[in-house]
Amino acid sequence: NRCLPPAGPGGATPGGYAGPMQRRDFLRVTTTSAAGLALAGCSSPSHSPEVRDEHGAAPDPDPQPETPTAGADPLFSISLAQWSLHRALKGGRMDNLDFPRVTRERFDIDAVEYVNQFFMDKPRDKSYIADLRQRCDDHGVTSLLIMCDGLGELGNPHGGRRSEAIENHKPWVGAAHALVCHSIRVNAASDGTYEEQQRLAADGLGKLAEYAEQAGLNVIVENHGGLSSNGAWLAGVMQLADHPRLGTLPDFGNFCLDWSRRDEPDAWYDRYQGVAEMMPYAKAVSAKSHDFDADGNETNTDYRRMMKIVLDAGYRGRVGIEYEGENLGEDEGILATKRLLERVRAELRA
Repeated sequence: NRCLPPAGPGGATPGGYAGPMQRRDFLRVTTTSAAGLALAGCSSPSHSPEVRDEHGAAPDPDPQPETPTAGADPLFSISLAQWSLHRALKGGRMDNLDFPRVTRERFDIDAVEYVNQFFMDKPRDKSYIADLRQRCDDHGVTSLLIMCDGLGELGNPHGGRRSEAIENHKPWVGAAHALVCHSIRVNAASDGTYEEQQRLAADGLGKLAEYAEQAGLNVIVENHGGLSSNGAWLAGVMQLADHPRLGTLPDFGNFCLDWSRRDEPDAWYDRYQGVAEMMPYAKAVSAKSHDFDADGNETNTDYRRMMKIVLDAGYRGRVGIEYEGENLGEDEGILATKRLLERVRAELRA
């Protein structure tokens, strides 16, 4: 797998949580805690389900990761992660509001996974979020989740900073709720010993999950560098927090434990073991891809082996394409990943 340079001066964010300079570090900012809550009146888990959020939307009964319905494929269906188009978005060749249309028209995919970095100033903008939702409706596209970066460390050892990070995520819970997503994806950055980081991450994640529960949303954690890329560590965090609204998003490729040593084999956690350890808690799955051989197979990940692990865990939801390669254009890389997933799905169904 291709590791990219570490984040920030010295190769790590505060607390030693290093990550590749891709989606994770496109925005190296931590927003300040905004006044007010993302969900009006959300002050206790027992609050009435009729409360409306700041976008004027009432919570859906219990939005959950999709499961196959009549006519759907019985194994898994495919979604598109917005980071797959990050060069077009950063280069101004595509606007965030175009994402649903492009997903449907170019790739014939009917579900999307947003990245907050492409509408960082919009989570409280009622008109903007309503427009985005309408565009999804117009093109028959389902919104699944928002990947949230640059909002602070949910496992920060300093209680005040941990609380600030929780507050920074709340507007995105509101935006995800208004878009009828089932989750926000967050990170589990922390500092300290193995056990200390588990305890701190479980605390911050658990508190955010309690908040998200009031909107019927999940908080899901991706393996994203540092100890979060250790599948056993992250599974332990899930067990410590023990919240039904907290889960994982296994990414096939993000298992580099130390990006400053990315060229050394022992800097990597076994990706197949890591996904297997995360799957009992998975509420989404990210099919990371970089390069393909002449037969259309991803050169870093055995997709057939990986998808068998996913399906053997009982998962039957969406699998999100996240193409990060450079040898193919973004459109070509997305389509190559889609073809591979479809072929593997047919083989595993046979």
